Amino acid sequence: MKAWNVFVPQPLNLRNLSVNTILIIANVVVYVLQELLGYRIEARFALWPPQLSPYGEGSLFRPWQLLTYGFMHGDVMHLFFNMFALFMFGSAIEQLLGARRYLIYYVACVIGAAALHLVVTAAADMPYQPMVGASGAVFGLLLAFGMAYPQQKLMLIFLPIPIPAWLFVTLYGLAELYFGVTQTLQGIAHFAHLGGMLTGFLIIRYWRMQRARLRR
Repeated sequence: MKAWNVFVPQPLNLRNLSVNTILIIANVVVYVLQELLGYRIEARFALWPPQLSPYGEGSLFRPWQLLTYGFMHGDVMHLFFNMFALFMFGSAIEQLLGARRYLIYYVACVIGAAALHLVVTAAADMPYQPMVGASGAVFGLLLAFGMAYPQQKLMLIFLPIPIPAWLFVTLYGLAELYFGVTQTLQGIAHFAHLGGMLTGFLIIRYWRMQRARLRR
């Protein structure tokens, strides 16, 4: 009978999982909760503008939304593309930074993306609507990948030609800035993407300066 023990399912041990894997699982679980609870979870945990709602219900903004929105998604395809990018770039960056710093970096990019999005939408008086998605963190990871592995070849979906990671990141960032300023692609939080990249850049620069000081 003992021979059959190998077929008994073993309990999931989170301690054996990478931070990146746990983040992917968390995003999927939250999306399932969104599907089950609908507006009840969106009203509490999506990122709402601090301004008063034009619908007469007051502001739905809460401080914790600066983080929780980053684990929510608009639909299955939104979730899929973000998790695919998280899988592709997050694993490499976690190996580079280590689990603790990787988690700090990821969370900071989520919050930084939210902060820039709120500032820009308030200044530009954009429509009152919630924001969800891990894209801000993903763009932060993309920037980190481009800085760490600048010559690694990557491909844009609409341009199937391998290009160096540093150029890939630069073109993507410029495209996001253009679309954000011109507002030619509605429904996409371009300045949140840029906020994730900017936050990631500042953190990496700070860590590099710290390391340089320690070497002296």
